[in-house]
This record gives sequence, structure tokens and C-alpha cells, in this order.
Amino acid sequence: MRAPITLRGAEKLRAELRTLKGEDRPTVIRAIADARSHGDLSENAEYHAAREQQGFIEGRIKEIEWRLAHAQVIDPAALPDSGKVVFGAIVDLAPVDGGPTQSYQIVGDDEADIRGGFISINSPIARALIGKQPGDEIEVTTPGGMRGFEVLAVRLA
Repeated sequence: MRAPITLRGAEKLRAELRTLKGEDRPTVIRAIADARSHGDLSENAEYHAAREQQGFIEGRIKEIEWRLAHAQVIDPAALPDSGKVVFGAIVDLAPVDGGPTQSYQIVGDDEADIRGGFISINSPIARALIGKQPGDEIEVTTPGGMRGFEVLAVRLA
């Protein structure tokens, strides 16, 4: 199954991959070579730290490559504006019981950052919002209990 990701999210992953392959990997390879030149590897903390860093970098490279290979990249700006909540839409919500309005963009799992206003398509609130339009109300079970929200606006990024 392909995981949805926004165009912006895919670009961030590609940029991280370029940095890992083009900068971080060569740096750690040089650090390993330098540490080897100091002699006995069994008690060489620099060597062991560099090898550990290399393992982290290689693991992250494989993870990003896998995620990109299994991603369905969606450009929200290219979607038809139906006025309904879809993947990639920015949704303005008002709590039914009062409080400040909130804006969230519905994104892929890898892009989710609630503090930044990005919620995963697989989160309960995003699942409840899909297909809704301004004026609709939703109820979502949150860690604090059942919460109700009114959809104020929907726009594509």
C-alpha cells in the first residue's frame, strides 16, 4: 500500500537524503579513516563513535529511500477545489464549546507535527474531517474526552 505524502513533504525527505548521502556519509567515512590511523581500534573511542554514527546514517538513508519508494506524492495545489476536506487541505476549526480557532493541514504520517499545524491523515481528527465542508460539525474522541469542532473554512495549499 502506498502512503500519501504532500509534495512539500517528499521534497523535505529528498533534501534530507541528499544531505545524508552528500555530506554526512562522506564526513563519517573520513572520521572513521582518521580514527583508524591512530592505531589500536579496540580502545579507540573516536573510531567506535564514528562507526555508530555511520550505522545511524546508513539506517536513516534506507528508511528514507523506502518511504519515498512507497509514497504516493500528492500536490494539494493541483487538486480540484471542491470545498470539501481532502488530503493536503488546510482546515480552520472552531471548538463547539468555545475557545480559539485552530488551523491544521492534513498531511502524511511522516509530515505530522501538531505544534506546526500538520495532522496525519491517519489521526482520528483527520479521518473525521475528510469529506466535510464549511458549516459541518464533527465529534472526535481525544485524550481529554469527546470534543466537537465546527469546520469554518477549507482551502488547498
